[in-house]
Amino acid sequence: MAKTNEKRERFINVAGRRVQKVLDDIESLAKCANKSTYEYTDEEVKKMLKAINEKVIMLKAAFSANSKTGKQTFEF
Repeated sequence: MAKTNEKRERFINVAGRRVQKVLDDIESLAKCANKSTYEYTDEEVKKMLKAINEKVIMLKAAFSANSKTGKQTFEF
């Protein structure tokens, strides 16, 4: 049981820091939306958000039940 508690504490510590870093980075990236400071196209924004979205989908998959086996399943 002690090992489970250690793993849980390590998860809380590491995941908490990493989530905060992601949130801070997203907040920093949002500052790039300021048109008086930056110039960008809608296509560039779509490409950027698509890349971020794809990583979020991969993150969700990693925490899903299928991630334990490393096997991906096909669904319609």
